[in-house]
Amino acid sequence: MRSLITDAFAPEARGLRAHLDARFAEPRHAGAGRFVWDLWHVPGQYTALRTPAWSYFPKKLYDAFHQRLVWWGRRTLGCHDVSPPWLSCYVNGCEQRLHGDLPHGPLAFVFSLTRWERRTFRGGETLLLRDEVLDFWRGFVSTRGVEEPEVLEEIPAKFNRLVTFDPRIPHGVRRVEGSMDPAEGRVVIHGWFVQPRPFIEGPLAPRALQRCIDEVTGALAPWLEAGLAVAGLLSVRFTVREGRAQRLRVLVDTLRAPAEGEAALGPLVAALVAAVKAHRFPRARAVSHVTLPLVFER
Repeated sequence: MRSLITDAFAPEARGLRAHLDARFAEPRHAGAGRFVWDLWHVPGQYTALRTPAWSYFPKKLYDAFHQRLVWWGRRTLGCHDVSPPWLSCYVNGCEQRLHGDLPHGPLAFVFSLTRWERRTFRGGETLLLRDEVLDFWRGFVSTRGVEEPEVLEEIPAKFNRLVTFDPRIPHGVRRVEGSMDPAEGRVVIHGWFVQPRPFIEGPLAPRALQRCIDEVTGALAPWLEAGLAVAGLLSVRFTVREGRAQRLRVLVDTLRAPAEGEAALGPLVAALVAAVKAHRFPRARAVSHVTLPLVFER
């Protein structure tokens, strides 16, 4: 997984945007709400206005959005929480040059409050360096030209869009060119999903899931003991019904290995899936839904 795009993510988006517009509505008004922005500028790397998102919006409205984000991360990614999110605004001249985020969290997110369809600026897209560039010479063809679309993946910051991506990939924000009015700029809430750990909805006891995890670890041991240098997050979700894992699917796979170990990644994932399906869970009257993340580090 490089990125996951979820449109129409939060019904709170309109309320968050309305509050932002109200604060920017009267530029001559010198209320305390306008004096909260930090101009973050690292020469040659970052330029943007930013402020803590949780203190900018009305508490009830922001808490509803924040809880939605947290629960989505638990069910969909296997990450228990999010880092304290920033609210950032990009006006003329603002940008983020390519960089990697280590070790903030296994997955980064950007949630857009930008009126993208009505924008008056150019730029503002999230940029991800393509895998073909990260391993450029393996697929090199001397007769093929290379231009920016072949080098950079470009993701528009559409309103109410949540973009989740592997923050190890060099990424950035295309320079914004246009108005200096913050109400007309690129506005996003962003941070990292953190604390990967199992998430259970239903009667399955954590100790029963731990026995499954122990079996999975044993099934993966031959690859790891053989020196496979794998790193990344692998999250699966399944239903436990009548003591068996059913409807198992891989949610997140950011596993990476050196070139000599890439061929082992597919069998490694297959071994994990097989081990979960083979495990016998305690029988229960009700169904349980499990998100199981495994973190590999080197």
